[in-house]
Amino acid sequence: MEEKPLALVIEDDPEQQKIFSKAIEMAGYSVETIGDGQEAHERLKEVVPSLIILDLHLPKVSGDELLREIRADDRLASVSVMLATADPLLAETLHDSSDLILLKPVSFIQLRDLAMRLRG
Repeated sequence: MEEKPLALVIEDDPEQQKIFSKAIEMAGYSVETIGDGQEAHERLKEVVPSLIILDLHLPKVSGDELLREIRADDRLASVSVMLATADPLLAETLHDSSDLILLKPVSFIQLRDLAMRLRG
């Protein structure tokens, strides 16, 4: 059986985590959820996911700081990053560093379809 690519859902809201995880699983990924920026920072030292869904407003380490770390790490250069935020102004400043920007509330179907497209 083909191994599913790994996706990390880095989101502190438990309801959003569930919705994002289910949509990404339906797009053919294996999903891990992470609830804060520090935990995500540590996990990214151990794994190279295919896809990251990244909330920008996270406890401990912010999403924009994590995004800068991801983009500065050669191991993570090919990782697709979808930003998920309710803050369109902050999202716009990070447009060039991300693959997609999802403005909350995010549609389940939209997220699933976009994740499938990124998977190729």
